[in-house]
Parts: sequence; structure tokens; C-alpha cells
Amino acid sequence: MSEGSAEDGTGENGAADESNPPRSSSGLSERVERTVVFSEQVMQWVELVAGFVLVVLFAIGVFDLGLQIFMEIQSGDISDPLVVIGFIDTALLLFIIVEVYNTVIAYARSDETARILRLVIFTGVIALVRKAIVYRASEYGNKTDALLVAVAYGILTVALALLLYVSYQYVGGRHDEPAEY
Repeated sequence: MSEGSAEDGTGENGAADESNPPRSSSGLSERVERTVVFSEQVMQWVELVAGFVLVVLFAIGVFDLGLQIFMEIQSGDISDPLVVIGFIDTALLLFIIVEVYNTVIAYARSDETARILRLVIFTGVIALVRKAIVYRASEYGNKTDALLVAVAYGILTVALALLLYVSYQYVGGRHDEPAEY
């Protein structure tokens, strides 16, 4: 029996022979690798399509907001606080779309995990601010329900702020800021 063979991918002294890899798994691993690379490319294209869908949604939203403002100016209700709050709500929803778009693009670019994490946290903060701005205690059946929702918003806001602080202190570096383009 020899010390090494072409069958197991080792040379005469038993060391790995890189010019002669093992035959049994080489073909399979190459096919698996090609399949993985192909699936990653497909995923990247799907992520980009999702990004384009968000761009279209954002454009429609901006057009709609402009149309709403124009219609309220025409009707004379532009100074109504509830109308203005509605505009702010729509604008914040558009910011959420922008943050989700940034997150999708960060995934497509395979950005650092810290950057993606911060984008998700920023999206959550904007969503909570939006909910807090449009919050009306009168919309709830009783004061207990209204208070419970307000406390939940407060707890979620503090939790997101804490997550953001932790992400800046302990995760990633300063070069992976979400606002960098």
C-alpha cells in the first residue's frame, strides 16, 4: 500500500496534492458552488427589483402628497391642524419607504451588518414618531386603552433609542453610517 494516492488527493508523502484534488466530491462541490453563486445573483436581482418598486411607491406618494396639499389650499382647509397632521403623517410614511429602500439596497450591496441594523432601527424610530404624531386618545374606547397604547409607544421608543446607542457603541465602526450613500 502506498503512502498517498490520486484517489484520496494526497501525494507520495501523504501531504495534500493540490494539483490532484479528491475525485469523489470535487464535481459535486463545484456544482453546489455554481448553484449557490447563481442563487445569490438571482437574489440580488430580486432585491434590486424590490428597490425599484419602492422608488415607484415613493414617487407616487410624493405626487399624492403634493396633490393633497394643492386640494387643501383650494378648499381653504390648509390651516386646519388635523389636515397638517395628515400631511406630516404622509411625509413620515414616505420617509419610512426611503428607509426600507435604503435597507433593501444595503442588502443588495452586501453592506456591513451594523449599517443594515442601524437602517432597520431608524425605520422603526420613524414609524414610532409617525404613530406618536397621529396619536389621538379620543380614538380609543376608554382612557385605559389610550394610556396603554401611549405607554407602549413610549417603551418602544426608549427600546429603539437604547438599541441605536448600543449599535453605535458596540457594533461596527463609524464608516458604516446609514446616511452614507
